[in-house]
Amino acid sequence: MPQTMFDDEEGTLGMLRESVASFAEQNPGAKALRARRAAETDLDADLWRGMAEAGWLGLLLPEELGGSGLGLAEQAVLSETLGRSLLTEPLAQLVVFSSVLLKRVAESNARTALANGIADGSRIVSPVWQGSDAELSDVSAEPRPDGGYALSGSYHFVSAPHSATDFLAIARSPDGLILVSIDAAADGISVTARPTVDGSRLGHVTLKDVVVSASQVLAKGSAVQAALDEAIEVTRFALAAELAGIASRALEIAVAYTRDRVQFGKPIASFQAVQHRLVDMWGDAEFACAAVVNAADAARDETARATSLAILAAKARAGDAAVSVTRRAVHLHGAMGFTDECDIGLYLKRAINLNATLGQPEVLRLQFVALERAAA
Repeated sequence: MPQTMFDDEEGTLGMLRESVASFAEQNPGAKALRARRAAETDLDADLWRGMAEAGWLGLLLPEELGGSGLGLAEQAVLSETLGRSLLTEPLAQLVVFSSVLLKRVAESNARTALANGIADGSRIVSPVWQGSDAELSDVSAEPRPDGGYALSGSYHFVSAPHSATDFLAIARSPDGLILVSIDAAADGISVTARPTVDGSRLGHVTLKDVVVSASQVLAKGSAVQAALDEAIEVTRFALAAELAGIASRALEIAVAYTRDRVQFGKPIASFQAVQHRLVDMWGDAEFACAAVVNAADAARDETARATSLAILAAKARAGDAAVSVTRRAVHLHGAMGFTDECDIGLYLKRAINLNATLGQPEVLRLQFVALERAAA
């Protein structure tokens, strides 16, 4: 069955894949998702601690910040296996995004504390930067005499809004963009959350004259935009890998079901029409995995522009594949595929959610074309 295939002479990627699969056997993703949805919580604290103990939360952070200092191939294997296992804690949206932001800013006590907290699981750091249109928010930062700022405005599409211990916020000051660390319990912060299609929750965070000190300012000016662009790009890559894992596992579930489901005295997998559909699903999942591998290879061997193009292509390809494969898998299950008790429907909902995160495929393809033509 399809999966990402990287050069792995030392076997580290294989061990990582087995580690995540073993974790998933002990913590079934579908069960955890249903429990979190029923409790209306935005994060499973026990699962998060387990991920921290396994070292996954510090994967991309350098060793001096408490992490493992690993690269995109390792992140791809981790995210892909999480997708296959339906472990839906927002690791990409929280950890990957925050890790890249912190790697790209200057050394400071606040940076070190946040990074160490992310890696060991003691802090849940949620990036807040989007407005209602999913673009950069217009939250304002008014300078204070002590070198700090007072922030006012709203952020949308916030992951783990209630569980977050800290927010990594991007705001607009008179001198340009700033990146600041905010205690989630600070005065002037109000949080609301709503359920999404897959049972996770996204928040709306409103700030009213929230004061941050000079020591909480992590970066200013053009460095913030550069860090944000890279964080979006790497998070898209992680989401692409997770979507590829969803597509691959949904195919496996569909194949197993069609072998067991008997109609007219024989398994429906023996019908040519069903076989054709399964082959199409296999092709979609295989190309999604290949696109993720291509993006990781580009990040290692190619220019920044080539890497950006490859990641845009991977997220678009994997998003389309995951939604298409899971939809057809639900259809092959018949009426039971639409019931909540059937896990394949959860894979479809998860695919729909991640497909929309940080850009639908049609939006990413337009960005791909614009970037490609800009350098022509």
